[in-house]
Amino acid sequence: MKQRVISVLFMLPALVFLVFKGIPLLCLIFVLSLVAMHEFYNAFTHISIHADEWMGYVSLVCLYMIIIWGEFITGNEQKVYAHLLCMWIFGTVVAGLLTGIIKKDMPVFDGLIMALGSLYIGFFFAHIPLITRIEGNENMVWIVFIAANCSDLFAQLCGMWLGKHKLCPELSPKKTVEGSIGGIICATICCAVFGYFVYPDKFIHCIVMGLFGSAFSQCGDLIASMFKRRVGIKDYSNLIPGHGGVLDRFDSVLLTAPFVYYYILVIIRP
Repeated sequence: MKQRVISVLFMLPALVFLVFKGIPLLCLIFVLSLVAMHEFYNAFTHISIHADEWMGYVSLVCLYMIIIWGEFITGNEQKVYAHLLCMWIFGTVVAGLLTGIIKKDMPVFDGLIMALGSLYIGFFFAHIPLITRIEGNENMVWIVFIAANCSDLFAQLCGMWLGKHKLCPELSPKKTVEGSIGGIICATICCAVFGYFVYPDKFIHCIVMGLFGSAFSQCGDLIASMFKRRVGIKDYSNLIPGHGGVLDRFDSVLLTAPFVYYYILVIIRP
């Protein structure tokens, strides 16, 4: 439990960047994405899959060049911006598929893992700064971290006190059904408190985002665990004391951020 608390505290300095938003936040997420992608690619070397890391990093740089350009555009250019993001997704997938053809000595899975790392980590992570650009809903980005961290922390506590039934023992032996439910309930309450004080006119939306966001955060944790079990490692790295690497710490955010972003765009409709 002590290690869990330390790992949560490790994220606190990163949350300071949410106050500044803009380029500072973008730079932080870019660096975290680079480190997390390296950890992801390195993990697969344990089962002899050697992704073309540099191609993945180039793909990430291209993504953030598009996002930075998006900081300075308005009006009809926003449509072009959205199309460029779609083109980036298309280009990344195609690059992964074509790697096996261009580099004949490279197994096909090497290229696919490269593309997966760019999308799963680079693209999903990028939704954090994208949320801060939605006019009138910039501070909704806090929902991502409240839902993910509260779900993680309270799931641990509820699991210790009430846990009897294993949630997914083959992937994460310590997680329990009771802990998962407790984490979701507590995270939803925390997001409701946030909504009450910060977005009282969107209070119900904050509850819904907290409910589903915390569920997505637990799914993100299990997905990261699934990859670790498949390649036979305990942690992605030992960068963060007691909690592995950047990907170990931010895995729960990777699904929550896109969910919150698209919920705002589709349901709240700014």
